[in-house]
Amino acid sequence: MTTALPGVIGIHHIGVSVPDLALARRFYIDLLGAEEEVPPLAWADNPFIDAVVGLKGSAARQFFCRLGTLQIEAFEYSAPKQAPLDPWRGVNEYGYTHVALQVEDLATVHARIMAEGLPVHAPPAMEAITTDANGVMHGYAGIYCRDYFGNVFEILEIHACPDIRGIGA
Repeated sequence: MTTALPGVIGIHHIGVSVPDLALARRFYIDLLGAEEEVPPLAWADNPFIDAVVGLKGSAARQFFCRLGTLQIEAFEYSAPKQAPLDPWRGVNEYGYTHVALQVEDLATVHARIMAEGLPVHAPPAMEAITTDANGVMHGYAGIYCRDYFGNVFEILEIHACPDIRGIGA
């Protein structure tokens, strides 16, 4: 029998390392509508932070933003240098494969992402969301898309559905 860790409330934030912090701001804040809640941070030659992140001689800038219940911490490291990221790496690769966001209006979000010229793996199957005689919506639809750096996001619109539970369901 497995027991839950004591006191776990939920996910506080995810961290994403990016090669261009200004472009990350454009994606998270301008395109997705995140709100920056605390002042950005920068560091270099900080032995305490080096120990925390497990890197020697680290230097970076970052910002925190909130998308609904999720906070995202975006970093741009200037040291140590990192290998280029394959922007089309498969979601089958080991490690975190994507972040899923639930939205109220998938069609509008999809249109914004397409207008920005960002990759979307396949268009949403909006016909999977139906409305019953009482005006209650059922079903869900989603897309996989990528930010400017190749990080994968799943964007979901979820209504009453036995197949998947939405936030707060």
